[in-house]
Amino acid sequence: MTKIDYQTLRGDISGGVTATFVALPVALALGVASGMGAAAGMYGAIAVGFFAAVFGGTRTRISGPTAPMTVAFVVIVSIYTSNLTEALTVVVMAGLLQVLLGLSRIGRFVAYTPRVVISAFMSGIGIIIMVIHILPVLGSALAPGGVIGTTRAVCEAVENVNYNAVAIAVVALVVGVVWPRRLARYLPGPLLSLVAGTMLGVFWLTNVPVIGRIPNGLPDLRLTVPSVSFLVHALVPALILALLGSVDSLQTSLVADSYKGTRHNPSRELVGQGVGNMVSGLFGGLPGAGSRTGTVTNIRAGGETPVSGALYAILMLGLLLGLGRYVVPIPHAVLAGILMKVGWDIVDWRLLARVHRLRREHLLVMLITLGLTVFVDLVTAVAIGLIVAGMVHARQLERLALDSVVSVPLLDRTFFSGEEDIDVAAFSPDSARVGQVELGGSLTVASSHKLASVIGAEIKDHEVVILDFSGATYLDDTAARVIGQLMDIARSEKAECIVMGLSGLVPRTLNALGILKHVPRHRIVDTMDEARQAARGVLGI
Repeated sequence: MTKIDYQTLRGDISGGVTATFVALPVALALGVASGMGAAAGMYGAIAVGFFAAVFGGTRTRISGPTAPMTVAFVVIVSIYTSNLTEALTVVVMAGLLQVLLGLSRIGRFVAYTPRVVISAFMSGIGIIIMVIHILPVLGSALAPGGVIGTTRAVCEAVENVNYNAVAIAVVALVVGVVWPRRLARYLPGPLLSLVAGTMLGVFWLTNVPVIGRIPNGLPDLRLTVPSVSFLVHALVPALILALLGSVDSLQTSLVADSYKGTRHNPSRELVGQGVGNMVSGLFGGLPGAGSRTGTVTNIRAGGETPVSGALYAILMLGLLLGLGRYVVPIPHAVLAGILMKVGWDIVDWRLLARVHRLRREHLLVMLITLGLTVFVDLVTAVAIGLIVAGMVHARQLERLALDSVVSVPLLDRTFFSGEEDIDVAAFSPDSARVGQVELGGSLTVASSHKLASVIGAEIKDHEVVILDFSGATYLDDTAARVIGQLMDIARSEKAECIVMGLSGLVPRTLNALGILKHVPRHRIVDTMDEARQAARGVLGI
């Protein structure tokens, strides 16, 4: 545990203050973009930021509303719920699922989500953010229906374009893009965009849509008891929201580890994020996750301990309590320009630039996930993307497994050449009454069906089949049942099986499913010499 001395505390204060001014414009913008108002973004930043810092497992991480979580929340509101109370209930459920993932210590497996699925999903969210904020840039309100709804409304928005709003949005976007990183430590780019755009809207380019007053003071507790049928209906979107927040937060934790040379606790991290999202949902805030921009800003400004994250949340609370009258003149176009930059940064341009070099299977997964994210919805995109990625991975496992399975005939003259009491010259040169099937590596459901078709036909050519498990490291129940089918094929063709080289967990799986019950004990051997003697007994040699 790091001792918090004066130097460390000064760094935490610097990091917390700097992160606050970076996160403030984004929280306001995401609150407006969600349709719940700017205050909802502030509530989310306070709740998730504080509880994730106190209970989480990453010392320097800053949490709050993020663009992916906000887009996912908007989809849930539009598809799976009929009112705001139900939507917030889904947020609470998602937080609870995150806590359970952390307490069960299986949260670390969330990191095993295929990178191509995450990249395509995040890129799709970035595209959505940029597309739907075309309307605020033109001076119109956000349109329902996501990308498709925005596309339908663009023509009307162009006809009624507000050139003042366009100019303000362009200034905010340009400032965010060109502001040097070396100066961001002293004056964050999003904050400068917010100030510059707002000044334009107040003193020069007036007559544009603005945020208006946000509620002052603490939010009311929105605690309701949902019906059982709604809880069942909301389980899938809550799970998707929980997984998205978990992946986003754990990746942010890895970024923090790379900067600080530390190791985060993934289980504790998910507990902290889950508690934060539960509290945020109870008080009408947006769901959140680890913020990469805020985390990196915190670290660069000197943040060392969770004190910086807690201070950031406390400062956001202080701003909320006295901010209401100051955010009234902020134009929606400013927030749209800021979110345009956020959306651009979310897109995985590095992967898209190398898309022509991707393997066809990975390209298929990426295009399906990206297309569904943009044009259908996030829940469908994640579900189908994971299914397709799993099928691609299973195909790769099938190739690897079949490469480690070898079926060879054993010529009688060669197989029995070491036996002194046998005249091998009496055997026909082409006689191969014994066949050996070498089963190596991991045998799973991915390769089981091919295993039966590849080896099943060759078993019929022999009187004795040696199933050699010496190189097998893993055998699942599906592959074990296929082995049983191969033995049944052998018996139906009047061939006898000898099992050799069982070790590790392989015999436990075979015995548990009763696969070896028809194999006499003396035909379950350890070495090739023992297999040879068993084969002699079967052949009557």
